[in-house]
Amino acid sequence: MKQSVNSSIIYKATLVASVGGLLFGYDTAVISGAIGFMRTYYHLSDLMTGWVASCALLGCILGVMYSGKLSDRIGRKKVLMLSGLLFTISSVGTSFAPNLWIFVVFRIIGGMGIGVASMLSPMYISEMAPAAIRGRLISIFQLGIVSGILVIYFVNAYIAGIHDESWNISTGWRWMFGSGVTPSVIFILLLLTVPESPRWLVGQKRETEALAILNTINGSIIAQQELNSIQESLKNEKPFSLTALKEPKLKRALGIGILLATFSQITGINAIMYYAPEIFKSTGVGSDSAFMQTVLVGIINVAFTFVAIKYVDIWGRKKLLLLGISGMAVCLFIIGFAFFKQQQGYLILIAILGYIACFAMSLGPLAFVVIAEIFPTKARGTAMSVATFFLWLAVFLVSQTFPVLIGSIGNAYTFWLYMVIAVIAFLFIWKKVPETKGKTLEEIEESL
Repeated sequence: MKQSVNSSIIYKATLVASVGGLLFGYDTAVISGAIGFMRTYYHLSDLMTGWVASCALLGCILGVMYSGKLSDRIGRKKVLMLSGLLFTISSVGTSFAPNLWIFVVFRIIGGMGIGVASMLSPMYISEMAPAAIRGRLISIFQLGIVSGILVIYFVNAYIAGIHDESWNISTGWRWMFGSGVTPSVIFILLLLTVPESPRWLVGQKRETEALAILNTINGSIIAQQELNSIQESLKNEKPFSLTALKEPKLKRALGIGILLATFSQITGINAIMYYAPEIFKSTGVGSDSAFMQTVLVGIINVAFTFVAIKYVDIWGRKKLLLLGISGMAVCLFIIGFAFFKQQQGYLILIAILGYIACFAMSLGPLAFVVIAEIFPTKARGTAMSVATFFLWLAVFLVSQTFPVLIGSIGNAYTFWLYMVIAVIAFLFIWKKVPETKGKTLEEIEESL
């Protein structure tokens, strides 16, 4: 299938949906700058530090549990707007929370918004995108995530530098959370300017509206072919249910989606993203230097996401995944070795940057690409909810256990544990993950 006749609408829809990714990254990574100050302010133990860092992830799990079915009922766009509203409420609530438990409640509300955006944004893009550039467009969602992470690293570093340490402990961390209001409101307003998913519209028997959108994206001839293909794929599909797990097609796709989502997180990415300043402080650098090194992590994250965007539709999903995860395993070994030998400073920084680069060009964007592609149209909303549920469950486990692992087995063995998991993930991808490059969603469904 050739590229769209009028690509402006698909790129606009992709960029708007990717602002959901920006909020996802912004809201998850804001804790990295605040957690050290909150630990002092609230006198947190290792276990409570893990809880405060990861409590939003319970909201993420709740968000993905219900967003699939809700989006099947009322549409992808409306539920994405709901996620923007949840982000706004959370940003205000966490910045003014009078105590730790009120703070936790509002972080969980924000987590629900993250969960909705993490599942629905890539699904919306996949349902809008022409097959030839779909991988690139879904990867732009990951670019949104890493851009959000980078922006909040700069915001955190700026806020932390306004006054001294005591001000940051008492007040600065609140400003970090409150800064999320602006991008949240912008996201809601931008969603008013893009169309609904044509595949969802066909599922609602609104073929005329769907065809109008497909015409704008692909031109009239290809649009009619797309519409016929979507109608055919929906004709014999039954709604997703637990009994449908027995069907080989869905069982295989769901297994791949769940394991890929889980591996994308338990290889340690959020241990670094959530605790980057604390990791760098543990190497002996000061607070200011740790924040600036964390900004460098964010810059590398964004830069190497462009590698995925450029090559995902050329090299294919599987080759990039295998290449990236190999590099991740090597870098995790070096990080562990550097901590084991107590080699402070630049070796750890370089290895962490290498790990981030490899993740950003592979598992980061491509887990979302594959998960958004492999499920049948009728089951896509709920099946993606299931896969993304396991993703956030894995994030919760990693961020909850990381401070405890560091405190019990030490830095070296913690990163070596992530290395072993990365090797297992490599073998899984090599043996089980299919190549989906260049195929329409309906062709992928047929091949599985």
